[in-house]
Amino acid sequence: MAITCVFDAYGTLFDVSAAARVASEEPGREALAAVWPQLADHWRSRQLQYTWLRTITQDHAPFWDVTRDALDWAMEKTGLAGDPELRERLLGLYWELPAYPEVPMMLARLKAAGKTCAILSNGSPDMLEGAVDSAGIGEFLDAVLSVEDVGTFKPSKAVYDMVAAQLGSARTDVLFVSANGWDIAGASGYGFRTVWVNRAGDPVDRLPHRPAHVLTDLATIPELA
Repeated sequence: MAITCVFDAYGTLFDVSAAARVASEEPGREALAAVWPQLADHWRSRQLQYTWLRTITQDHAPFWDVTRDALDWAMEKTGLAGDPELRERLLGLYWELPAYPEVPMMLARLKAAGKTCAILSNGSPDMLEGAVDSAGIGEFLDAVLSVEDVGTFKPSKAVYDMVAAQLGSARTDVLFVSANGWDIAGASGYGFRTVWVNRAGDPVDRLPHRPAHVLTDLATIPELA
């Protein structure tokens, strides 16, 4: 039985593909509409890769900087680099990412059951504040923890240490939820009980530590907590 439920943010609570998808539906965005799934995929994959590389090289930068760098690469890769107005629009939409449909009810159920609910994210504090406010889920969260407090990205142990340091929760009392297999491996090895939200139906990552549970969405998280 978990006392504290800790969620990754981007890709777990918030739909990271929404920025490209929404922009692609706007008038005059025909070039983006033709490639938006590829742009979204490249943007996200480079964003994650840059966090890992910066952790390895100890060359930390705020997640917003990483997000912009990743978008610049993705736009060049998909032939959209010559559209600065589109770049600004995509970056603006990233501050307004919607939560997945089941998220508000899931969090409400956890709070009604007396659970502590928190976000633990690579995101910069202002980015997370924007996403939480835009999604309207702030009332269900007891804390929003950003890696900026420790100056390194997940899956560094220093990031998972923040849960005990700021919430006072023992590892065995934490249910950690993420859509990222590498994050789940890190958290499982750290000692959290983990749930991998595998929306895409991907294989489990070949890493030393595996998820305790695998779900296709977040709706049944309260039944595991």
